[in-house]
Amino acid sequence: MTDKNDPNEPDKSIFSADNGQPGIGLVLGGGLARGFAHIGVIRCLKKHGIYPSIVTGTSIGAVVGAAYLAGKLNELEDWSLTLNRLRVLSYLDFRVRSAGLIGGKKLTSVLEDSFGDMQIEDLPHPFIAIAADLVTGHEVWLRKGNLVEAMTASFALPGVFPPVERNHRLLIDGALVNPCPVSPCQAMGARMTIAVDLNTDLIGKAVKPGQNFQTIAGFDLFNDADVPPAKQKPFKSFSLTRRLFRRENNDPSLFGVMVSALGIIQDRLTRSRLAGDPPDIHIKPQIGHIGLLEFEKAKELIELGEEAAERAMPDIKAAMSVLLPPTTV
Repeated sequence: MTDKNDPNEPDKSIFSADNGQPGIGLVLGGGLARGFAHIGVIRCLKKHGIYPSIVTGTSIGAVVGAAYLAGKLNELEDWSLTLNRLRVLSYLDFRVRSAGLIGGKKLTSVLEDSFGDMQIEDLPHPFIAIAADLVTGHEVWLRKGNLVEAMTASFALPGVFPPVERNHRLLIDGALVNPCPVSPCQAMGARMTIAVDLNTDLIGKAVKPGQNFQTIAGFDLFNDADVPPAKQKPFKSFSLTRRLFRRENNDPSLFGVMVSALGIIQDRLTRSRLAGDPPDIHIKPQIGHIGLLEFEKAKELIELGEEAAERAMPDIKAAMSVLLPPTTV
């Protein structure tokens, strides 16, 4: 992400306190690469003149939600469209003696280049990033303090990224406790909640003709179609990288199995949480055919997110007419 504006000053031309609609809450769920679908959803809402005034997000949802409120959504979209398998791997700083396989400093640096030292309190509307306490398992709502630190804590996937220490707590990925955080949005005063759930497309996740379980569960770094052989050499020189990403005898890679297992957890936990805290509008992008690590498919994900929001638009406008004061509709 490039820093086109002062990182400490939200871009009022993109989103400002003046055009936020009181009572509308936007809930952005976790889902790794699939989170780029959130950008398309927000684009569709803006196209129809709908500007939520409360935003909550988990993991990648926290990143997109923060970018939206900070006026950095254009930058995030532009950056996402430059990603390919090789560039994604260039952001991964592998660690051997660490609480996570990836140090995360390169990704944090990308966020800091765009957001600077922005605080959550600097945002024009309430924002909550969801994390989990590694010791107690408690759900943690991050609504004050450094914005980049909150985002980093929210996507600190256990075993992959190290926990983030904040206020004497070790925080990890919020998807482990609340993958689609409707309840925090309601607690902050939302009269109407629009939730974007990235874990509902079971048909898309099913094996299709020409695919097998290795295709679904695998993440192969050493794939000539995505990463030219000449570019693979630096990664192949590390035995840790080979053990993590390389397939043996067509078996899924270790990292692929870890990520697929996370997807199962998110799917089951999302169903349970939404049954107890149902949103008023449930947007379900049809993105199950895209892997959790296929960041190079940002363009397709954004388009599918926009399509899903467009399908839900009649329900959104109907809900607004019933749930919101007449002055905000």
